[in-house]
Amino acid sequence: MATRLLQHRADDGTRSVVFAEGLSAHVLPGVGSVRELALRAIAAGTSLADAARTCGTGTAVDLAAEFAAARFLAPIDHEDPAHLVLSGTGLTHLGSAEGRDKMHREAASAAHQTDSMRMFLEGLAGGKPEQGVGQQPEWFYKGDGSQIAGPDTPLEMPPFAQDGGEEPELAGIYLIGPDGTPFRLGFALANEFSDHVTERHNYLWLAHSKLRRAGLGPELLIGEAPADIRGTSRILRGGEVLWEKPFLTGEANMSHSLANLEHHHFKYDLFRRPGQVHVHFFGTATLSYTDGVRTEPGDVFEIEAAPFTLPCRNPLTRADGDAAVVQPVMVL
Repeated sequence: MATRLLQHRADDGTRSVVFAEGLSAHVLPGVGSVRELALRAIAAGTSLADAARTCGTGTAVDLAAEFAAARFLAPIDHEDPAHLVLSGTGLTHLGSAEGRDKMHREAASAAHQTDSMRMFLEGLAGGKPEQGVGQQPEWFYKGDGSQIAGPDTPLEMPPFAQDGGEEPELAGIYLIGPDGTPFRLGFALANEFSDHVTERHNYLWLAHSKLRRAGLGPELLIGEAPADIRGTSRILRGGEVLWEKPFLTGEANMSHSLANLEHHHFKYDLFRRPGQVHVHFFGTATLSYTDGVRTEPGDVFEIEAAPFTLPCRNPLTRADGDAAVVQPVMVL
């Protein structure tokens, strides 16, 4: 039975944490955030699930009804968004090179592998070492905690964006303990939203294509993730399904182990600052963009996968305005 934590906000703004096992769920008395509960667990040297069970049982919660009423938040946040890091790794899934290679092949000589294919093959050969450290993956930065879009919160393209495309993924959620130890709190269903037109123009623009918002489903799956996760990614336009495709994730469907991806992220000491929260996206092999789909504002992304019981769902919007203009400092 999958055990999950959800962050809830009542209509009056009161926050609480919901503990769910299967379809049964209840409020945890005296807990206002998942981060607060995790800090308690770290201090007590116990698991997150055990820390939740010691809180007692509060009011029962109808998950589907509260989700429909838009009362769930993203499953992790930080009171100061600057102390939350969004990052990710790509080319980590079996088959993930195919879509990326399509985007980059035109810029490479037909006689040579693209850098994407080389990186994928290196990960396939060395991403799951039996012992020790494996091949390092592609890595990218997405932003800070202000870039998280919770359930039904818009994924907003900046005004200069050329595309806004979904990436259905699993994200690891981490909290850095007082001594700098990274603690994995669990996993969330995610949409690692990106600009694939910008990336396709030049692979060196990957960093620009990733500086976007990211959607998180409402549930934090605590404990180990299943090795084989199978879900569905779809795009709705005008209430009708525009595109739909199954996707696979979990270690059985990946060219890297989660432990290897985690090692190559947290090997940097700047990512081990006490109190930091990290949301790290593990990659995907399924994109509507590579099937010729071009999204439009008003489209809705919906990602579902067991053992999560609620979807990661976000509408697409575009911001108005122009990019900021840097002003010189006036010295009198």
